Amino acid sequence: MRVIDEVGKMVGIMPTPQALEFARSQGLDLIEVSPKASPPVVRILSYDKYRYHLDKALRQQKKKQKKIEVKGIRLSIRIGAHDLEFKAQQAQKFLAKGNKVKIELILRGRERANVDFAFSVFKKFMASVSVEYVTEQQPKKLSNIISAVIGPKGQ
Repeated sequence: MRVIDEVGKMVGIMPTPQALEFARSQGLDLIEVSPKASPPVVRILSYDKYRYHLDKALRQQKKKQKKIEVKGIRLSIRIGAHDLEFKAQQAQKFLAKGNKVKIELILRGRERANVDFAFSVFKKFMASVSVEYVTEQQPKKLSNIISAVIGPKGQ
């Protein structure tokens, strides 16, 4: 095994039992860094500190990730023109912030018989969203709900 000490200095190549004994004499642990190398590379350091630094790096990566939320907009088959325009503006704001938008049109009672009219209201809403978007889930009917998911164009 190729042994590297806690400072990062190469100690040398030695057999596993000797490397373990060398690490124990310093009161530290023997950690395998690169098992596929020839010979395998091990490092002498405190395992607790090593695990802490790995967790810290993982937390930093999570912090830098961009979280995409799915915002919801509910429509009705009897929605007015102004309300439809207002909801379209809300969708544009959500898309501008980089969020996805789930649009739902709920059919109640006798409205379920007018599925074609409901899809026309849905298409009218989609046409009134002026920001460029990508349709991630096409409008489809699931029992009494017509839903679709749209996302911002550059993602």
